[in-house]
Amino acid sequence: MTVTKQKYSWGNSRRFNAYSNYLKMKFGERFQKVTIDAGFTCPNRDGKITKGGCTYCDNNAFNPSYNNPEKSVYWQVQEGIEFHKKRYRKANKYIAYFQPYSNTYAPLDELKEIYEQALKIPEIIGLSIGTRPDCVDDEKLDYLKQLNEKYFISIEYGIESCFDKTLERINRGHNFLQTKKAIKKTAERGIHTGAHLIFGLPGETKEMMLKEAEIISELPLNSIKFHQLQILKNTAIEKEFKNNPEDFINFKLDEYIDFIIKFVEKLNPEISIERFAGEVPPRFLAKKTWELLRNDQLLNLIEKKMEEIDSWQGKRR
Repeated sequence: MTVTKQKYSWGNSRRFNAYSNYLKMKFGERFQKVTIDAGFTCPNRDGKITKGGCTYCDNNAFNPSYNNPEKSVYWQVQEGIEFHKKRYRKANKYIAYFQPYSNTYAPLDELKEIYEQALKIPEIIGLSIGTRPDCVDDEKLDYLKQLNEKYFISIEYGIESCFDKTLERINRGHNFLQTKKAIKKTAERGIHTGAHLIFGLPGETKEMMLKEAEIISELPLNSIKFHQLQILKNTAIEKEFKNNPEDFINFKLDEYIDFIIKFVEKLNPEISIERFAGEVPPRFLAKKTWELLRNDQLLNLIEKKMEEIDSWQGKRR
């Protein structure tokens, strides 16, 4: 007897709305992101707002080896495609992912030149642009809206936290109201709108973090990435963690899996989840966690537990 698995509102039997499935349904084939370092900075790093950047940040920890801002965007994309052709042989099309720092933090003419270098490459079908909510304006969004008519354009905003007290403590340099406004303006233009959220920031309790599921579920988001706070070497938060460890939620693996499932049960099922945790090379970590479990291994554990307890995204909304 064949058992038919339940299909959920996002169109398949996986127990959460997976971003990879969302893209495959949208375009009919698999895509891979090619990361680019275009040499941007941030307004809380260069002194426009403040200096030092976010207290937890070391962008080198997230940059692939082929990224080098001294190379042109065009050549970084070409090298990235070659790298991924060897590693992910099923992908034929690619999204250029502008990841390090704030990738809309420049005059519009400069942004056009940078983005359009990537779009000249036939295998590139769109852009994913990581940035801050205080680094966009109507002019930039209107230009991206025009690109979106021909390409797939996604803007990923660093929400990081929904609480202003936390944002101030980690030196973000903007508040949550600015985040909401930027997300709304982006979504109103029909641009795919993504976000990042960090769990375990100093001063936040599990109850506060679970409350964020309700808050972000009301935002017009298409996708989200979750990160567990990772204490990186030579960052301001490393010193803060050493001096005040009691201010941090130190998730053990089983504890994080239980937490993230509770969070996802409260999350709007229309928001696709791109990943459940961050991953950096071990050499950057001041504090090792979860025996260096890889993201695909963590995903398998989360999905297995969701099936065991009959959990799914949006179950408790």
